[in-house]
Amino acid sequence: MADDPQRNFRSAYYEKVGFRGVEEKKSLEILLKDNPLDLEKLSTFSQRFPLPSMYRVHVWKVLLGILPPHSDSHSLVGSYRKEQYQDIMEALEVMRFIKSSTPSTHVYLRMFQLESHMLPRCSEISPPDQENEDFLSISQAMEEIVEDSVDCYWLIKSFISQFHTKFGDSVPHLPKSLEHFLSQEEPGLLSHLKNSGALAQLPYHLWFRRCFAGVLPESSLQRVWDKVISGSCKILVFVALEILLSYKIMLLGISRPEGIVKFLCNIPQENTDAIVTKAIDLWHKYCGTPIHAM
Repeated sequence: MADDPQRNFRSAYYEKVGFRGVEEKKSLEILLKDNPLDLEKLSTFSQRFPLPSMYRVHVWKVLLGILPPHSDSHSLVGSYRKEQYQDIMEALEVMRFIKSSTPSTHVYLRMFQLESHMLPRCSEISPPDQENEDFLSISQAMEEIVEDSVDCYWLIKSFISQFHTKFGDSVPHLPKSLEHFLSQEEPGLLSHLKNSGALAQLPYHLWFRRCFAGVLPESSLQRVWDKVISGSCKILVFVALEILLSYKIMLLGISRPEGIVKFLCNIPQENTDAIVTKAIDLWHKYCGTPIHAM
């Protein structure tokens, strides 16, 4: 039987946007038609397969609790979110915390601080500390993925809040986990990092606190965030691991720790999709397909 050109075109398209076959697209569409949505199944799907851009924002909003499981109320809840967003903006404008020239990422930060009861007094505003810099970095990355400013703010807020709530106790242990898996995959590189003094200075805050925001371009980053939002922060360990493995030769040729750190803070951008793909393979190799992995 001759190949169907239309079917082949569809298959190639779905592979390009993240599906290996048409059946996976159909499976996701079926999941999204459930009322109420089965969050566990949706989370498992997101961990097993990459989400294409046409569904990503909607799935993230559901998994992060921005939209409720009952899909028939999404429109109403969405309107409430928009109204709340506008109310917060107006309050900050009246208090003169923001103006038309304020960068959007700083607007999101002030909105988050106001809702979290952490808004400083105008007279006490100081340059962003480390935690605020993390927020701004994640905000800037989210802006590259999400076009709508209302969706962008709620995703930033919910992503950061969920990450701290679910994984706050785990994040300090991720460097040790990285060391363990590197010893399994490339002990020679681990020895080099230890002997050079670089192991303790690796950019863990960029990798684990910012979830690679500012390190990976958005096309690669969103695939990592799919896994984090669906329940696993350990994917961050394997992305870091694969970065080290991918640039092993380069790193072995650098003897000073500051040189290693400088390179890792500014990795080349053209190879990141392959790095993330290999990292996800390693994640599945060591962790299977966890639903609520560390």
